Amino acid sequence: MNRQMRRTNRKCRLWWPTHLSCLNQLTNLHSYAFLFGWFISSSDASFDIVVAFACDESSLLSMTTHMNLERVLQGINRKMPVFLQDKSKLSLLGYYAADFSSNGQLLMVRSKGKKHVNSTSKRTCVCAEQHAPEGKRGRWRCGCHKLDAILEQSRAFSLKDNIWAQIVCDNSQAVSRKVELIPKVHHIHRMGETIFQLDVHVVFYGIPVFGGHHYSLGFKSSSEQVTNHCKKPEWVKDLNRKRPYLDLDAVILSINTANAARVFTEANYSAKRSRAPFHFFCMFSILTWQLLAILLASFSTIFYVILQFFHACLIHVSHSYIYVALEKVFSNTCKNMEIRCCQLLYWPVILKDYGLRSQSCVEYAEKAAFHKHSMWAGLVVDLLLGNFLGIILWSRARAACVWVSNFSENATNYLLRTGCVWLMGNPAGFKLNTELAGVLGTISLIAIQIWSTLWWLLGFFLIHLIKVVAVFGSLFGLTAAAALIIDTISLATTHVSALQWLLTLLYSWQIQAVDALWRLFRGRKWNPLRQRLDSYAYSVEQHVVGSLLFTPLLLLLPTTSLFYIFFTIMKTTISFVCIAIQFGISIIHATPYIKIFFWFMRRKRFPSGLWFEIVLCQRNATNSAEVKSADKTVSGSEDPRHCRSAVLVSFLHSNFLSLRQVVWPHYRNVFSDVSRSSIALSAYGVLTGKRTPSAPKIGLPPTLPWVSIPYKEYWRLCHEAVLDCWQDCYCQLHQ
Repeated sequence: MNRQMRRTNRKCRLWWPTHLSCLNQLTNLHSYAFLFGWFISSSDASFDIVVAFACDESSLLSMTTHMNLERVLQGINRKMPVFLQDKSKLSLLGYYAADFSSNGQLLMVRSKGKKHVNSTSKRTCVCAEQHAPEGKRGRWRCGCHKLDAILEQSRAFSLKDNIWAQIVCDNSQAVSRKVELIPKVHHIHRMGETIFQLDVHVVFYGIPVFGGHHYSLGFKSSSEQVTNHCKKPEWVKDLNRKRPYLDLDAVILSINTANAARVFTEANYSAKRSRAPFHFFCMFSILTWQLLAILLASFSTIFYVILQFFHACLIHVSHSYIYVALEKVFSNTCKNMEIRCCQLLYWPVILKDYGLRSQSCVEYAEKAAFHKHSMWAGLVVDLLLGNFLGIILWSRARAACVWVSNFSENATNYLLRTGCVWLMGNPAGFKLNTELAGVLGTISLIAIQIWSTLWWLLGFFLIHLIKVVAVFGSLFGLTAAAALIIDTISLATTHVSALQWLLTLLYSWQIQAVDALWRLFRGRKWNPLRQRLDSYAYSVEQHVVGSLLFTPLLLLLPTTSLFYIFFTIMKTTISFVCIAIQFGISIIHATPYIKIFFWFMRRKRFPSGLWFEIVLCQRNATNSAEVKSADKTVSGSEDPRHCRSAVLVSFLHSNFLSLRQVVWPHYRNVFSDVSRSSIALSAYGVLTGKRTPSAPKIGLPPTLPWVSIPYKEYWRLCHEAVLDCWQDCYCQLHQ
């Protein structure tokens, strides 16, 4: 007996929907209801009961009359996430009844009737002759209500799954306005054993609804964590092999699927419900959406035919040298146009709904919705910005043309020409080689003059180029116009790139020659196979030739270095301008506009982590009358007369992501190539003449395969995509 007294009560966490603790809700359920949800067992001494929804007797009878409850639950479980199916199944958990006693326990009566043997639990229960309120047929000796014949089969089916809970509601302690009743676990049938003594933690939670809120742990679950290849201590491995005390991943996933389970279950008996009257507003809404679907499908099909025509023309001329040259010159424009055209063609494919599995869990549905709508949201923002830029450029084309002409003229005269003349003298007091400086300066001035003359001859085309940029922005968005500006800047500064490449080649050869001659004097030779310096015996003739070459190369190095530094600065400045525009393009593509909008409108859609608000903590002694009646039927369990059960009541709340936490994961790929090592490598390449700063690989969206289907099929696809969006909106409004 003392050993039984010292035994610890089993831990039960009861996850309870908040709306089931209202008096109005219990009145609607006629003071009793059947509970559906998940039973998640973490260990033999700890388990979780997640209640999804409650169903009254008439609804359950309506559902089980036409179809077996086992088939109904199997069909619903197939729609649940696979991870939850592996952990637990949706089942009939038990019975939720009102507390008709004054001390917070079920009324237990002495048995005067006949014994009844339950074939599933293999236990002898005694049916009470006294009838409970609301027309109940009596109770078993353990406290369970005796049900109708059909409902008794459902109870037997639940006991077959080793779980049946009897839960009562207590209105003696109201913790808030929304929670007027506190559920109490009277007893649980589990694996052929009746458990009365439990330390219960009642957690009230709000039912997650799509577009409202959901729960998230804020970190990756154990199934999604990346495996660490580092060697771990043995105690860490033993800790990982140990079964967790609380399977919170499965619990939160089941909570997030509670509303879908209710909707799927109600669909089995909703046919008998009276249909709502067909209002004029409903008919007007249907006609409006049908008309909108026809208009969008027709417009998209026309655009699809035009794009297919141009795509066929480009494929026909893709093998010509002119096309290859233009593709290299305007590589950024071609890349962004391809991305934008594919997004314009794929919008019906992305918006179309292909299944219900992703909609069963609110968390998964939210992620799928954000992923589905992020493409068209980015497309709309890009087109709006592009049209804004296009309108400004088109209306101010002549002023923009004058500004570009003046800027290019000033850059050519006051930077390039003046800089070359300055380098041909004594720049900053350095004594340079006059002959070499004159040759390099003359070549640079000639190249600059030739390129300036070409641009002056093509100056009339500048205003048309600005209008082309405006049209690109209006049709394909700001990113396509910005990409065209990058390619135009690169084309307009070809003479600077050519001079910088020539001086880089000369500077690199000179540095390598001086380095090789310096190794010759030291008696060292570079071994390219082993990537190291080895000793080497040079001849006298080699030393003499090396001495004759080393001196002039070393003396000419400052002149070459200054010209190289000047044009490298010019090229780096141009590259930084292009890099800044490319980063802007990447940010426009990567910005989650739809998430930012909903973060300001409804922040509850971005949970990150959980916290519990404890409102009640107490220990209750077991009622002696109840124990006396229950102790005769419960065998092999702990003696409940001397144990005290703990009750903990709390509310489940969520933390929320900040705006930086929402946006930064999308920007991570944009700045992935910018690091200290890349900057140091670029600086080392500039000093040695081996590498110049170039535009990093920006995080553009992946290029989708080109769509090539009949235009009638594409029209049908667009029409169905719009109607699917209408059905989703309708279901969310009537959920």
